[in-house]
Amino acid sequence: MCASPPPAHAQDPLEAERAHLAASRAALRAMREHTESLDIRDVTANWVNAEVLANEIEQRIKALADLADTPLFFGRLDYHRRVDADGEHGYRFYIGRRHVHDAKGDPMVIDWRAPVSQPFYQASKKDPKDVELRRRFGYDGGELTAYEDEHLSDPDEEETVSALLQREIEKPRVGPMRDIVATIQPEQDEIVRGALSETVCVQGGPGTGKTAVGLHRVAYLLYAHRERLARSGTLVIGPNRSFLRYIEQVLPTLGELEVKQATVDELVAHVEVRGEDDATAATLKGDARMAEVLRRAVRAGVTMPTEPVVVVRGSRRWRVPVHELTEMVEELLARDIRYTAAGEALPQRIAHAVLVRMEQAGEAPDDRVQNAVARNAAVKAAVKAIWPPVNPARLVLRLLSDPAFLAEQAEGILTPEEQRAILWPKPPRSVRSAPWSRADAVLIDEAHDLVSRTGSLGHVVLDEAQDLSPMQYRAVGRRCSTGSATVLGDIAQGTTPWATGSWAEALRHLGKEAAHVEELTLGFRVPREVIAYASRLLPAIAPQLREATSIREAPGSFVVSRVEPAELTPATLAACRAALENPGSTGLIAADARIPALRAALAAAGLPHVEPGQETDSTTRLTLVPASLAKGLEYDHVVLDEPQAIVDGEPDHRTGLRRLYVALTRAVSGLAVVHASPLPAELHR
Repeated sequence: MCASPPPAHAQDPLEAERAHLAASRAALRAMREHTESLDIRDVTANWVNAEVLANEIEQRIKALADLADTPLFFGRLDYHRRVDADGEHGYRFYIGRRHVHDAKGDPMVIDWRAPVSQPFYQASKKDPKDVELRRRFGYDGGELTAYEDEHLSDPDEEETVSALLQREIEKPRVGPMRDIVATIQPEQDEIVRGALSETVCVQGGPGTGKTAVGLHRVAYLLYAHRERLARSGTLVIGPNRSFLRYIEQVLPTLGELEVKQATVDELVAHVEVRGEDDATAATLKGDARMAEVLRRAVRAGVTMPTEPVVVVRGSRRWRVPVHELTEMVEELLARDIRYTAAGEALPQRIAHAVLVRMEQAGEAPDDRVQNAVARNAAVKAAVKAIWPPVNPARLVLRLLSDPAFLAEQAEGILTPEEQRAILWPKPPRSVRSAPWSRADAVLIDEAHDLVSRTGSLGHVVLDEAQDLSPMQYRAVGRRCSTGSATVLGDIAQGTTPWATGSWAEALRHLGKEAAHVEELTLGFRVPREVIAYASRLLPAIAPQLREATSIREAPGSFVVSRVEPAELTPATLAACRAALENPGSTGLIAADARIPALRAALAAAGLPHVEPGQETDSTTRLTLVPASLAKGLEYDHVVLDEPQAIVDGEPDHRTGLRRLYVALTRAVSGLAVVHASPLPAELHR
């Protein structure tokens, strides 16, 4: 698909671009009005088809919405002119968030995901990809205010960092996360446009854009494989609801409305979680060894037959002996298929054995006879005794309540000490009254899959993946067992006692050993002075990782202030007031135990604030953030309260330092650290 450049105008180039923007917006409105006017009353065969088509049209109308503060296009590509027998031809493409065409069907804006748009991200002086000129546009809200040109084929033009690109990267953050479609870098673009069949793991330091890359990748895959993923489904998995609310507007701005979002806890919500494990129990329950314990437990109720099955049909009696029944059961156990599927196969095998005897006796039974035999009372009674049904929640309840049953299933897998660590001290009476923990819910999900196979989606994006336990990885892996995944995370930001030690280990538990790992170390968000300070912790928390570096030209503000203990809260509030004098958002991050006191102090001081996941606005730009919820969030200015309290709030020192590393790297423009206790020694190197 291509478009010829518009005729030359005597008017100012900026005015010409504004005119094209206005014409593009008018064309988008016409596309939406045309879709709204479609009459489908006589084009569907039945009401079901009509409902499906009406829903598709409704989604199309939503996707064609013109968002006032979102530019329709952010770039332009002019290709070299060609001369042939028909004359001179040139090609110009405006690159934007979605495709827009005029009344004749000619493109006015090309979707950023289209192959013709890729040179906008990949072309360079060394490899111009036939691009003569790349133009970037600057906007204030939805108004086009500036442009910047790169003549990629001009050897005399020096290669410089784009000022508009830099300004877009450093633009103040207010409200939810926004897309980075205008600022995608070549190494990010390679990941975004990877094949659907490939699972990719992105290791990225703070501010390297890994979350945005994952979201743009799913948007690209939906563009390139629309029908396939519409059938199989896509899912974005985040660490908590606050994080998902923060990122939820990215895909709609790119025209993608159907991608579901969930936390791992929501994926495995088979029971109500009301309890909490200590770190030792949670780590053990999340250990991959529990998968084998559960596999044994699910099959523990299978009992080898002790009596033959006798089927009476009319005046004849057909007998299947014990040894033959035993062979059937052993064969099904050896195949290791899902428990329910095997239980459904057993009566058919018994019925088949009966049919063989009927045929040997001269009868000619058909499939209807086999099905009738499989439903025979004697067969059903035998199957129930041999292969009883399993309720996953009740099975896990028994496993965690019955020391003898656990010891039998965990023999050679868990030590006696480990078994005692995961047993409930007081066995609950029922599934409903049990104090289920988050880790227990994952065990129940594993048991569900052992009983009946979990459905698979076409593609799953798993963000903040470093914090998952092996059993949680398995739960996610089941949701993409026949599809692919984009795994995003940072080993250095692992803040659970069971956080993964390596991506190779994590991908093995996910069932995606063949996935390749990409490392992003170029930071676009965190000022270089801030990231350098936070990186002092890396030798203690992730010595195998390279330090992230920042490309931000603006150095940002960075200050560390020590105060007397009695002055800690007032000094923190003063730092918040100072931060709020600047444009953009401010996050006050503190140890979870400090949040109630800070919330009360903010209220008493008349400083309005919101909680993570709630939207800020022009009058309320301060968010009070527990350190446990800071991961994945970003603020223009961060006030960090009492670092040592954040470290002390975790069950071990390394996890505490990792939590602090997360908190230190949430700032886009400025960081103010306020402390009364001495800073952790690792920050003094």
